[in-house]
Amino acid sequence: MWRALALLGFLLTAVPAAAETLITSLSSHRVDITSTYTGASLVLFGSIERDARAVPRGAPYDIVVTVRGPRRTALIREKKAFGPLWITAEQRRFVDFPVFLAVATSRPLAAMGDEAARQRLRIGLAAEVASPFAGVDLVGADFRGALIRLRSDQGLFTEKEGGVDFLSDNLFRASIDLPAIAPTGTYEVETVLLAGSVLLARQSTNFEVVKTGVEQATVTLARDHSVLYGLGTASCALMLGWLATIVFRRE
Repeated sequence: MWRALALLGFLLTAVPAAAETLITSLSSHRVDITSTYTGASLVLFGSIERDARAVPRGAPYDIVVTVRGPRRTALIREKKAFGPLWITAEQRRFVDFPVFLAVATSRPLAAMGDEAARQRLRIGLAAEVASPFAGVDLVGADFRGALIRLRSDQGLFTEKEGGVDFLSDNLFRASIDLPAIAPTGTYEVETVLLAGSVLLARQSTNFEVVKTGVEQATVTLARDHSVLYGLGTASCALMLGWLATIVFRRE
């Protein structure tokens, strides 16, 4: 027993500590959707902690912040003209895929290594949407490009090169902007520290987007008491119709 404990202690002390570690914090871990909600902006603050015995790096530090929203199934359709009509030629499903994706980097992506390295580390929108299986792409590059284009037009996919600002050699910050159509749910915020395309540290945190007030009460009533919600909606429609006939009645 004592020999086993001594061996465990030796192994723990023999494992070298990481030269760099990340410490991150969000300005808020909750975004409330109210009747006046038009979007939100959060700020991520971070610090790079170096071990006292760490040797200087030959390449500068790079920070990549990736925000992934709630996961849903996305359906992308390709339309083709068939005479005067437009029909669906092909379609692809993206199963369990983030509805919201935001990438912010401290430098241009091209300066963070070649495309193969970025794909391996999943840095940037193209790498996030790429097939997880090397050499196998069941969806197709055209559909992946269409997904990025459509979500980018909606403001749900963003990529900001230079979106991470270094306040000092070890302190940095990044803004996270949420559009009004961003879905409710849990959002993962992953921060990656690189140097010369080498992964040094990784840190994750999260925040929630929730409905509050009348909006949440309406959603809860419709979900948990659908019969009462339907009767109440029909009653309100009938009452408004009756009031309209009185207000606009011609004598």
